[in-house]
Amino acid sequence: MKENLKKMASFYKPYMGTFMLDMFFAFVASGIALVIPLTVRSITSDLSKGNKSMNAEKIYMIGAILVVLVFIQLFANYYISNFGHVMGAKIEYDMRAEIFNHYQKLSFSFYDDQKIGQLMSRITNDLFDITELLHHGPENIAISFIKIIGAFIILTSISLKLTIAAFVLVPIMFIYAFILNKKMKRAFKKNRVEIAEVNARIEDNLSGIRVVKSYANEDIENEKFKIGNDGFLRAKKESYKYMGLYHSGLTAFTMLINICVIVVGGVLMSNHKLAVADFVAFLLYINVFTDPIKTLIDFTEQFQNGYSGFERFMEILNIEPDIQDKEGAVELENVKGDIEFNDVSFKYNDNAHRVLRHIDLKIPQGQYLAIVGSSGGGKTTLCSLIPRFYEVTKGNIKIDGKDVRDVTLQSLRDNIGLVQQDVYLFSGTIFDNIKYGKPDATYEEVVEAAKNANAHDFIMSLPDGYNTDIGQRGVKLSGGQKQRLSIARVFLKNPPILIFDEATSALDNESESIVKESLEKLAKNRTTLVIAHRLSTIKNADKIIVLTENGIEETGTHEELLAKNGIYKELYSYT
Repeated sequence: MKENLKKMASFYKPYMGTFMLDMFFAFVASGIALVIPLTVRSITSDLSKGNKSMNAEKIYMIGAILVVLVFIQLFANYYISNFGHVMGAKIEYDMRAEIFNHYQKLSFSFYDDQKIGQLMSRITNDLFDITELLHHGPENIAISFIKIIGAFIILTSISLKLTIAAFVLVPIMFIYAFILNKKMKRAFKKNRVEIAEVNARIEDNLSGIRVVKSYANEDIENEKFKIGNDGFLRAKKESYKYMGLYHSGLTAFTMLINICVIVVGGVLMSNHKLAVADFVAFLLYINVFTDPIKTLIDFTEQFQNGYSGFERFMEILNIEPDIQDKEGAVELENVKGDIEFNDVSFKYNDNAHRVLRHIDLKIPQGQYLAIVGSSGGGKTTLCSLIPRFYEVTKGNIKIDGKDVRDVTLQSLRDNIGLVQQDVYLFSGTIFDNIKYGKPDATYEEVVEAAKNANAHDFIMSLPDGYNTDIGQRGVKLSGGQKQRLSIARVFLKNPPILIFDEATSALDNESESIVKESLEKLAKNRTTLVIAHRLSTIKNADKIIVLTENGIEETGTHEELLAKNGIYKELYSYT
């Protein structure tokens, strides 16, 4: 917890000026709240004693001073509410940027085990409550302690016996608060987990809404959502039960404090040991005393809510990326495209079976290599190891004689282009999506890339051409059109190494023919690895390897492999 609080405090550093002013005005507002009951006591005391010096003019003067103090308090509260909240928003901005940046560093293996909705919850819901705590927490504590300590000093100066009567229940109240506190913390943390699960279910459903509707499975989705929603409701009920006990219990304690003061004060006045003016002032200060206790009640709830979110925030930040630049990593420059696998084995985690076993493979510069095999043989995994989406378990992979672990990730991936079966296009325009391959590209370069990918004609037939909005994940485009945009993106990137991961397997014959032509144009004079589902599309490959769970079983050209009457011929007969 100590490290978490230290990290939490570090977010104040860029805004220390605003924070100090926020605290200063909290002190000012609290001080003024303590002054007003004192003036009431002074006026009441003088008038009750028949003090002739307390005339109307003097009372008006005191009133004018109090009005000035109210306006000062108004400005102080305005600063706290306005600039204090802006500071909180800036801290939230910084925290969101930090966790989003950290998400970008984490590797495929992290996302393999995560739900997107839960990750989104940590960057939205959690952060709002954290920054509410970071803004209001310190000022609430400051205001409360100033009022409690100030009121205590003034109360003891009025009547020690009444003060003892007022404070006798305070230790019991704090023990009660401590016990409920621990229960609330557990309940609020559970809330975080459950709402994240609900978010994950919503994200999963909305992303696949077309599949849901095509199978008319809305009722099934509603039932699946109901399970998560019921879990959230149960967690909320538990947290509200403890929160209700907390609030009602502490409110009862503050009422009991007032009752103690009224009873003891009444007895003291009846025995002429307490003046009426002192009793009135004491009652006013008891309210000044109990108000900050209520503020501390709110702060405790706020702290549990915010800190449980901060723990989840830190859970992500504490995850070290398992793939990152090693110390002394160099830039991969002037890449020719020679790729070499040396005794490469891979498994996804320590308990998993090996996906790849003892792979030895040399791919010369400019070679067109096709990789075939049954599902689960490790074809995609093999290609994912080259740009270090995953780290080899054993052996090494070299590009132009350099181990990929010895070069920077940025330079490595800058030199590799990937075209996948499942094309991902971002919300926005066609121009923006192609330009993603080279962010500083000119309009002319984008158009040239689209022409090379056989995409220019269909783009120009759209209402807004390159400025056409394609919707979420390119929903307004056909499969072939989306694939050609992804190829245009790689054309623009212009890498020396290409990986085609079953890039045409989901397309109809006409689209496949157009995309295949684009791919062949793109692959010219580049080292190209093609994961093929339809073996008819890789007849002209320079080299074909057959990959199974046992490793590379067969190697050769299309004709050579057919002549072997082995696995390749069996696979080819099914296509």
